[in-house]
Amino acid sequence: MKPQFPKFLQIQPEVGRALTQGKPVVALESTVISHGLPYPQNQQLAEDMEATVRAGGAVPATTAVIDGTPRIGLDSTDLAMLAQGEGLRKVSVRDFGPAMAQKVSGGTTVAGTLILSEMVGIKIFATGGIGGVHREAPFDISTDLGQLAKSKVIVVCAGAKAILDLPATLEQLETMGVPVIGYQTDEFPAFYSRESGLGVSARADSPEEAAEIAKAHWQMGGGGLLVAVPVPEQESIPAAEVEKEIQQALAEAVLQGVRGQSVTPFLLSRVSELSGGKSLKANLALLKNNAKTAAEIAQQLYKPIGLGVV
Repeated sequence: MKPQFPKFLQIQPEVGRALTQGKPVVALESTVISHGLPYPQNQQLAEDMEATVRAGGAVPATTAVIDGTPRIGLDSTDLAMLAQGEGLRKVSVRDFGPAMAQKVSGGTTVAGTLILSEMVGIKIFATGGIGGVHREAPFDISTDLGQLAKSKVIVVCAGAKAILDLPATLEQLETMGVPVIGYQTDEFPAFYSRESGLGVSARADSPEEAAEIAKAHWQMGGGGLLVAVPVPEQESIPAAEVEKEIQQALAEAVLQGVRGQSVTPFLLSRVSELSGGKSLKANLALLKNNAKTAAEIAQQLYKPIGLGVV
């Protein structure tokens, strides 16, 4: 039976064909383009991530809201608009209704991309780092975590963003029943750094093993899974080094009254400045590495191995 897609979504024909034919598709979020990285690095990254997914044998599906329409799969014009446009919104769970009704454009967050992925049957999604529990504000918990617990989608990332409270974020994921799978590691990656001193709930050493864990989790009625991939070693920044820069950026955010959805873009930008661009270089490297890993796992999700396709 062919999948029925919601009529209010606009799905790129290539993505639609792949989903209908049961071919591997990898979703990609777009706030990293619209809010996470400076131009022109953001546009180049968007193109590189899509190319990396294709090289891995899967179809890329970058998501966004364009003129009020949720889109799954973007063309080069759309990517350029997200990279260079002004007044773009960050579209998370609460933001779809206003964005659609008011006909505005914006990049989808991790949570927003999870919603769109599950609507059309995309089983895996690559990003940089997920949101989580903010430091000094344990009540400030990213919508990413709640949506991850609900959506039957694998999120491939380099852990949670290092600007967050990583122990509290892992505790929250445990409470919500989200498996945290270390990809070829027993340690939870800390975004810019390979080490955090924190463990994971399970380990997978191959794309096949990661896919098998996901299939079993879904057969038991589970929601999303986190596959945490360390940043490539040559681009990794020692945790102690980047922590000093994070602390300074946090202090500046408080002094400047930065709040809400503006906090994360401010901190990432400031840490990049303080690190002399090292953190930006690490961010770009881990994003492309995550796209590569996601494509490899996507290939296995559609093979009738072990427990079979879910």
